[in-house]
Amino acid sequence: MRKVILFIHTSLDGYISGPNGEMDWIIYDEALQSYASDLHSTVDTVLYGRVTYQMMAGFWPNLPESLLESKYHVEQARWLEDATKIVFSQSLEKVEWKNSRLIKENIPEQISTLKQQPGNDIIIIGSGRVSHYLMQKGLIDEYRINVNPVVLGGGIPLFKDVSHRINLKLEKTIPFHTGIIGLVYQAIR
Repeated sequence: MRKVILFIHTSLDGYISGPNGEMDWIIYDEALQSYASDLHSTVDTVLYGRVTYQMMAGFWPNLPESLLESKYHVEQARWLEDATKIVFSQSLEKVEWKNSRLIKENIPEQISTLKQQPGNDIIIIGSGRVSHYLMQKGLIDEYRINVNPVVLGGGIPLFKDVSHRINLKLEKTIPFHTGIIGLVYQAIR
């Protein structure tokens, strides 16, 4: 069965974006790019909320010329273009990025169906509200949390409105020379 993996950056004080939605504090060097690329090679479906989907769809299909020399960015753009993209939104009427599908209702059932289908694993990239919802429903199988060496003092928290215990098993700790600590947890059910 496929698993749902949350891949997310957090500040040391537990925020996934700053007070004004900023994410300029995330450190993304070659080592973290390599780590992300290795993970991407194991997944073929991406889950997004509306905000993250629109941001990604506005950037990756039309990669700025300044990034065309970056092997990582070109490979990332190609991977995202080919991946199945599932968008959870009540307000969007359609999604146009290649291989995108809109889901407006029955999210837990839709995720369970996706997990039963053949294919590689499924990843959530960012998408705070979707991440919070899937945590609440117990639908995240693996948490890949990259703790950045910064204290934001406010913003969107990594964990929000979780009303039940989520037991996790630490599988791996990856220290990066930038001060980021990559944590890989499996959900225990």
